[in-house]
Amino acid sequence: MARRAMKPTALVVVLGLLGILGYFQYPALGEPTSGTGTIEGIVDNALIATDTAVVYLKDVPGDFPVAKNEPTMSQKKITFNPKVLAVQVGTKVKCPNDDTVTHNIFSPTKSAKAFTFGLYPPGSNKELELTKVGVVPFLCNIHAEMSAFCVVCPNPFFAKTEKDGKFKIENVPAGTYKITYWHEKLKPKTLDVTVTAGKTETVSFSGLEKGKYSIDLLK
Repeated sequence: MARRAMKPTALVVVLGLLGILGYFQYPALGEPTSGTGTIEGIVDNALIATDTAVVYLKDVPGDFPVAKNEPTMSQKKITFNPKVLAVQVGTKVKCPNDDTVTHNIFSPTKSAKAFTFGLYPPGSNKELELTKVGVVPFLCNIHAEMSAFCVVCPNPFFAKTEKDGKFKIENVPAGTYKITYWHEKLKPKTLDVTVTAGKTETVSFSGLEKGKYSIDLLK
């Protein structure tokens, strides 16, 4: 007996079901799947034990809102706290003088945010809005021994290393990116990383060379 030809309506339904199954089983057949993953790893160098590195992603597309809480770069006992502060571009940073002496904090003209606070006594509070990606060294015109750095990252996907060099960046959109780090005394190194939704990718920076830090994070 000859087969009865499938009606056009039934054919459309079958093809539609196959398309849906293909979308879930083989995402490449449909639109890219959404979701986030985690990047963890290590910046493998002995200098990390005394000087923090900031690991960050360079090229994540999209606009990301800046956290509402304002981080702090304070001065106390003739020292900046913290020594390294990492923030997203667009962040406002509080700079209170929690010391018992007067300070005059400034950053060099070529930094991502050149400024001079002028003299401000104990108990005073200044604020900076960091609108450019890069590094902002913090120095004091009165106390030459004081120094710190604010690393202004291009997006919220960054992390400071622990003393053992380990780091973790969470909630990263699935995709392939350039990952690198900033360190005061090490030359940067850039790697490729592919993030898969629901999974953790491991990255290791090793064989690192000593060198002067850069104020430009986008090179």
